[in-house]
Amino acid sequence: MTTPPSAPPPAATPPSATPPSSTVPPSSTAPRPAPWVRTRLRAAPLGTVLGAALAFVAVLLAAALPRAQDRGADQALRSFLEHSGSTKTSLQVTAPAPETGQSAQALDATLEKLLAATGSTFRVDPDGTVHGTRTTKRQPLLNPELSRPSGFPPAMDLLHVRQAESHVKLAEGRWPSSTATAPPQGATADIAPLEVVLSQKAAATVGARVGSVLKSAPRVDGTPSVEVVGLFSVLDESDDFWVDNLGCLARACEHYNGENLSWDVDALVGTGDLDRMSTWSRTAEDFWRLPVDVGGLRADRLDATSKEIASYVAGPTAAALTRETGRARLRTTSWLPELFEQARARTQAAAPLAAIGPAGVGGVAFVVLCLAGALAADRRDAELRLLLARGGSRAAIVGRLLGEGAVTVLPAAAAATALAVLLLPTPRLAPALLSAAAVALLALLAFPVRAAVLLSPARPAGRWRRPVAELLVLVATAAAVLEVRRRGVASPGGDPDPLLIAAPMLLALCGGLLLARLQPVVTGRLARAAGRRSGLVGFLGLARAARGSATTGTRGRGRTGPSVLPMVALLLAITTGGFGGAVLNSVDSSRLDVARLTVGGDAAISAYGKSPLPQGLTKAAGELPGVRTSVPLWIDHDSSVLGTPQRSGQVTVVVAEPAAYAELSRVLGCGSFDPALLATSGTQSADAPVPALFSAGLAGQAAQGGTYTVLPGEGGQLRARVVGVIDCTPAHPARAAATVVLPAGAASALMGGADHPNRWLGLGSVDGDRLRALVRSKLPAASATPAPAPAPAPIPGSGSAAGPAPSDEVYPVSTSAEAVTALGADPLQRSAERLFWASVAGAAGFALLAVLLTLMQTVPDRAALLARLRTMGLRRRQGVALILAETLPQTLAATLGGALVAAAAVALLGPAIDLSTLVGARVPNGVRLTAGPVLTQALGLAALVAAAVFAEAATSGRRQITTELRAGDQR
Repeated sequence: MTTPPSAPPPAATPPSATPPSSTVPPSSTAPRPAPWVRTRLRAAPLGTVLGAALAFVAVLLAAALPRAQDRGADQALRSFLEHSGSTKTSLQVTAPAPETGQSAQALDATLEKLLAATGSTFRVDPDGTVHGTRTTKRQPLLNPELSRPSGFPPAMDLLHVRQAESHVKLAEGRWPSSTATAPPQGATADIAPLEVVLSQKAAATVGARVGSVLKSAPRVDGTPSVEVVGLFSVLDESDDFWVDNLGCLARACEHYNGENLSWDVDALVGTGDLDRMSTWSRTAEDFWRLPVDVGGLRADRLDATSKEIASYVAGPTAAALTRETGRARLRTTSWLPELFEQARARTQAAAPLAAIGPAGVGGVAFVVLCLAGALAADRRDAELRLLLARGGSRAAIVGRLLGEGAVTVLPAAAAATALAVLLLPTPRLAPALLSAAAVALLALLAFPVRAAVLLSPARPAGRWRRPVAELLVLVATAAAVLEVRRRGVASPGGDPDPLLIAAPMLLALCGGLLLARLQPVVTGRLARAAGRRSGLVGFLGLARAARGSATTGTRGRGRTGPSVLPMVALLLAITTGGFGGAVLNSVDSSRLDVARLTVGGDAAISAYGKSPLPQGLTKAAGELPGVRTSVPLWIDHDSSVLGTPQRSGQVTVVVAEPAAYAELSRVLGCGSFDPALLATSGTQSADAPVPALFSAGLAGQAAQGGTYTVLPGEGGQLRARVVGVIDCTPAHPARAAATVVLPAGAASALMGGADHPNRWLGLGSVDGDRLRALVRSKLPAASATPAPAPAPAPIPGSGSAAGPAPSDEVYPVSTSAEAVTALGADPLQRSAERLFWASVAGAAGFALLAVLLTLMQTVPDRAALLARLRTMGLRRRQGVALILAETLPQTLAATLGGALVAAAAVALLGPAIDLSTLVGARVPNGVRLTAGPVLTQALGLAALVAAAVFAEAATSGRRQITTELRAGDQR
């Protein structure tokens, strides 16, 4: 073995001969490697921008939806409490007045201590507080010159209100003295008159004036009396200051003892006579009204606020206030605990319906983010495998991918969260931050997790995995549907169950999995059928749709079938929109039904009592534009029926033209009947019984075909024969009401006044303002004008009037359109509707994005195919048709499947949903299945997706085929 000669050693160089620059290591002059993240982001700027935009939109929706829900819940709570009135939203504190030593300073000091105990979860409006002292029993005024309408003397209470002078204006005389009233000459101080001021309206009503000395009932210890030293006028009687415990200060109040009328008046006492107020009625009571600032209450802190209010009313806070104020019998009452319970029940009833939309858009967004990560990993599969082959570890590769995502996703997520916080201000921040963080984490991890899966070692194919997963989804869906049908979307008095809210989404997921198995089979058969025909476009497009998109480097396994995720996204979006649209459509129809039953039709004109409507008014109203059915009525609520085992009192008699009234009953779904039952012959004798319809409760005491005597309230009688039974009637829709319906003509001739209608009902699109103008034009002369009618009855369960009819209308007019508006004025309803439509728009956008992402992933493969076919004579239009034939089958299948799933969701879940809160009145449970809302959502989204697909097909055909022909096939 020979050994190669060793190289000669390098010549030694003296250190002094080496230049200074040679001391720098050679490696320092070599170029540094470019940073990985910056290089990758610069290599694909469009993908980087699109990824950041997707993360921005997803996080923006995730942060905005909780804040929108909080804002809607807060507005609904505050509106509900404001609608309840300041009386019910105040803390009413009372205590017996001290027997001696009463002073204004003591009242003010107690108020400060009462206010100091508030402010944790609720605060009291200090400008709205009202406090003072009052006598506890009105005393009769025995002066003979005072007004006595029925021979009964007026009665008076005395009050001292600390804030009164800022709400009134002295009109005559002076204010009571701030020092004790001096007794008259030769009299003792105990019987000296107390100085008071009266309102001008109260003084004019009872006949008092400045200088009047009003005496009460004599007592052994002296006859108490008051001297009117001044008169005041109220600045604003609608001010909350004058409600509740201020009695009859602003004006005299009517007091009825049976049918006898007397007056109640209250007077203001000055600080000088505070210590002597108890001499008027022997006892006096201090009071403090503390109005809670409902504008500062929050729905998410309602439980804590309720506990603090309860403690203030009867709890530790109440005990502490008793010690601090030194008033052993201090007592606090409030309606707020009951109102909070009602508000909580309303919110819990509406929460599941309001959460279905956000759940849908959340499901679609989840699918889209997963799809985006999967497509990005598939696109870079070859690059990642090359890195792995050259020595890179899976952990290092995934770490670099996380770095790429952090640079794009995290800034976009932070900007989206900040924008949502700025656009939707609300005190609670945690839900928005948690939701935004979860979505940002999903957007960040979707690509690296998918890449880790692709780079993992190959495992034996498990044919059982997909069936097991599908079986688990099916079991969860069946459990959710059964639970919804058993107990609704929320348990009574409890929070919504997420599984029950997700029931429509689970149904959509089952539909997507089923379609994923059926669509390739059906499309493949269509491709084979198209292959038997002449022409290549249809067969090739359908065949590619059945086989799915080519995978780019996914271990060379070729085509694996259509992607499930875009179809699931479309199904989720269509199901969310269809189901929510059916819910809102049912709400609108139920609201219209309630409004029509309340009004009696689409429009109504009423007269006060039994006075008739003006001559010609009903005929003119029936001729107004939009009126389809005109029904003049005569109604008597004071009739009775003889001949039954128990004489029926307070029976409502309705006299109407049978055909028109039957049409009204049919449209309103209230007591439908055949008008032929009430038909009478022209040759009928005067004493022959008139056919009549009896209500169900009244018919239980009568025999079918029996004859009974109807006694109108104003006298007379009429013999009626029972020809049918009705459960309700539009003129008096209460189900338990005792009602008799008689035909006009025969009944009008036998009942006095029945030939002049006192009510008119109409069907059709009637303009309320035009109807009121018509009523005003028909008003009789002033001398013949009847007394004003009472305000319309409130809509059941809504707490609102049937319409905005002015209170001074002689003949009140109401319309169903105005009643519907009143029913839908609740912010809780409007918030749920806005949130739903925003969720539908978001779900549709994400579903469209899923389709576009899938299309963009297959653009290179499709462009290469079209380039080859162009060399064989394929025309441009045929290329577009080929792309549509490949991509639209999945869209059409998802549209049909989504519509069917939405209809199935309504049919399975609809009967268990209570719509009363959204309607504004108590209605039977159930969402009605109608084709309109479901088809509108399905076809609308399908049209949007088809338009996007067509636009992409047209642009890709023009833009990329030429490039492929020039560059050749590089695959």
